[in-house]
Amino acid sequence: MTNSSIAEICELLKNADKVAVFCHARPDGDALGAGMALSTALNNAGKFAVTCCDGSVPEKYCFIKEMSEVKDKLPDGVEFDTFISVDCADINRMGTFANAFAQFKGRKINIDHHISNKRFAEFNYVAECPATCEILTEILTLAGFEINGKVADLLMLGLIADSGNFSHKDVTEKTFETGALLRKCGADVNEINYQLFSRQSKMRALLFGKVIDNMRFALDDKLVFIVVGLDLMGQFGADRSITEGFVDYPLTIDGVEVSVSLLEVKKHQYRISLRSKTVNVNAVAGMFGGGGHVLASGCMLTGEYEEVIEKITYAVYQNL
Repeated sequence: MTNSSIAEICELLKNADKVAVFCHARPDGDALGAGMALSTALNNAGKFAVTCCDGSVPEKYCFIKEMSEVKDKLPDGVEFDTFISVDCADINRMGTFANAFAQFKGRKINIDHHISNKRFAEFNYVAECPATCEILTEILTLAGFEINGKVADLLMLGLIADSGNFSHKDVTEKTFETGALLRKCGADVNEINYQLFSRQSKMRALLFGKVIDNMRFALDDKLVFIVVGLDLMGQFGADRSITEGFVDYPLTIDGVEVSVSLLEVKKHQYRISLRSKTVNVNAVAGMFGGGGHVLASGCMLTGEYEEVIEKITYAVYQNL
């Protein structure tokens, strides 16, 4: 399906009454920020809205108290007229909520910023930019919904998280203008930056040291792998969310073009995160049924460790 206009999306939001917003499973800052900002703004306008997510909110985002309102199931007894997906490139990214979204008979809206988005809803608004929260800021503004301090914090969280604090290659003048608007609306930039990029537990720091100490280089040092195995996670008593951001570190090394994180979720099953300075890792992830952005993508792979390393190395080689 093709994109709806932003004006059409605004009208749909203004006419909605009971809304369920869905983030992607294993949520990040942009998904949670977008989901909770949208439901909060809708509730403030006198509508009924909830944000649902398959997976718990990572502890690092819980400094924003609205995160406690994220639901792991749809509330009983509510006749929703609108379902909205945010930051999901594919309906399956909603995890346990994918089937409910697919079978819903009311209005279905898909708002996202991933180049690989499959336009799976009745109404789709997909714009390639650093964060879904950049898109939602524009939509809420044009639709006339209030962006108060709480909503601004949530939108700024997603904007800063997915843009790498305005450092990624896809950051534009509009991204900075969005940040300026949110700051004007009361977003606490200092606190958000501290929570996202400075604060960490002793456990995370020690785990990070172990992971980085075992980096693996390939393709004349243009490619780096970091691996977080189940044994290492168990050693530190860590959950998966604590590894967020690890994959970005190898790109600080001179000559490295692609960084790949292998997070073992089950024996011989790996969640692959890819980051790049110049290489199209969306194409790499696409070879294994994944996707995302040109310089930041992901996929799942099953197999022996060395087999997985070999497959990814060859896929990256083909796209260098």
